[in-house]
Amino acid sequence: MSESIDKTLSGENKLIAERREKLRKLRDGNAFPNDFRRDSLADELLSAYGDRTASDFDVQSPRVRVAGRMMAKRVMGKASFVKIQDSSGHIQLFIERDRVSTETYQAFKSWDVGDILGAEGDLFKTKTGELSVRTDDLRLLVKSLRPMPEKWHGLVDPELRLRQRYLDLIVSQETRRRFQIRMEIVRFLRSSLDALGFAEVETPMMHPIPGGALAKPFKTHHNALDMPLYLRVAPELYLKRLLVGGLDRVYEINRSFRNEGISTQHNPEFTMLEIYQAYADYKDFIGLTQTLIRDSARVVLGTDQLDYQGQTLDLKSDFEIVTIEEGLIQHNPGLAGNPRGLEQLRSICDQRGIKYEKDYGAGRLQIELFEATVERHLKGPVFVTEYPAEVSPLARCKDDDPFLTDRFELFIFGREIANGFSELNDPEDQARRFQDQAQAKARGDDEAMYFDNDYIRALEYGMPPAAGLGIGIDRLIMLLTNSPSIRDVVLFPTLKLEV
Repeated sequence: MSESIDKTLSGENKLIAERREKLRKLRDGNAFPNDFRRDSLADELLSAYGDRTASDFDVQSPRVRVAGRMMAKRVMGKASFVKIQDSSGHIQLFIERDRVSTETYQAFKSWDVGDILGAEGDLFKTKTGELSVRTDDLRLLVKSLRPMPEKWHGLVDPELRLRQRYLDLIVSQETRRRFQIRMEIVRFLRSSLDALGFAEVETPMMHPIPGGALAKPFKTHHNALDMPLYLRVAPELYLKRLLVGGLDRVYEINRSFRNEGISTQHNPEFTMLEIYQAYADYKDFIGLTQTLIRDSARVVLGTDQLDYQGQTLDLKSDFEIVTIEEGLIQHNPGLAGNPRGLEQLRSICDQRGIKYEKDYGAGRLQIELFEATVERHLKGPVFVTEYPAEVSPLARCKDDDPFLTDRFELFIFGREIANGFSELNDPEDQARRFQDQAQAKARGDDEAMYFDNDYIRALEYGMPPAAGLGIGIDRLIMLLTNSPSIRDVVLFPTLKLEV
């Protein structure tokens, strides 16, 4: 064992080796104590006492216990200054040699930036007006073995920031703020739905039959039951089973998994908000979607104006609404007069180099063409409505046009943010659509749905007329934090293994 440790040390740089030696000496005592309890956070102290003058502290000097990572250190003979960072921000420690023990002060001078400290003392204002803790009890709680990134350049390697998110969070205020916004947005969405009478529920993440979306699932195996299971691609079919059971308003903030490519908009595991309401239709959910997104920006960011990658978005006005066929004709004039013509659709796809299978119907061809020629132009916010039934196997068909469904998707800056529709609750129609999906899967479509007998059985008991909505939380956070990639808003995105 000692030989392997020696080999490891020999390959490390001098700074890490020096820190390991310091830790070795600390092990004569309690190298990692866990008996210090802080009673204050930096931002709480700044909010409560930041406006006080230096003379105010002569009258009353609150005593506090703070803890955090040492981010800066200035040793100045008989007195030193330290900046520590906790989960809320920074606070300065003023450490005088005569106020702490000689042993502590001597030890402190050898502590390193990155170490985690605990300090107790009285609050005061320095001559420069900075709120500080006049420390009389100082402890090393954790010895950091690796140095922090260089002060001025920080963590500049974008891949390293993703692989070592813990380090990114330590050194980047921007990163910490981005994920704070994410937490606040999720909290706001949850509180908004709770106030509207929706019940938050939990449904399985491992499914015997994957369903709820057109997507390729991840497959695993349960040893005790000796059965295959799939990580869920969507919680939809379980949530609608709850509508059958009489829970009329439900939602789930869920992790879903799709075995698909990775891009600036796609991560194999992602977060969705799915909402279902009995006695509602897709138009009701168009209104709800607009309200939730607009109010998220207003409440959390304090604005109706969003700046995203050099473009400005105004959320004050009602979002635009356009149908699939209107968008297709606008960007493919050759479809005017007959947007469902099979030969015309194939011809335009051929002209544009869009690949398709010979068994694609007009609805599937429309969507292939829409994704290739229209989506990127949808700056939005715009609701795209009336999706073909061929690509909407769980949505209710329009009463006056069964080729189409009562479905919408919300696009902002060319990206799908939300998907909703009036739910199909006819068990016989749903069984036929599942059968069509099963046949497509047999022909090699990995994203086609399976036939779910239990879901059909649930519908046969009767599901009330209803609507459903899914909002991509990650993409919404990208928009609200001006982040160009989904990896910027996921704490630990999926990456290739390090070489």
